[in-house]
Amino acid sequence: MTSIYSYVVPPEDFRWVEWNMDHATRHRCTLREIESVVRNAGRGYPRKLDAGKWQVVGRGTGDRVVEVIYLLDPDGTAFVIHAMPLTTRRRSRRR
Repeated sequence: MTSIYSYVVPPEDFRWVEWNMDHATRHRCTLREIESVVRNAGRGYPRKLDAGKWQVVGRGTGDRVVEVIYLLDPDGTAFVIHAMPLTTRRRSRRR
């Protein structure tokens, strides 16, 4: 991941293994949707969370809002550990 001033550029490549594919799609998000949300991160994203985790919240399929949490490999590849659509209630808690 590259920093340009205070802006963090989201990763372009993703590492998928059976565990994270199953885990990330558990809430009915597709891999394509997850990658799109991360690649098209809006202003303020990705956000650094604890222990090297990054969070992106953005538009998924059908204009639903999707939260994605991932780790960055040393080569800048994203390893997604969580993805789920946010309900209206969950969206308001994230602000």
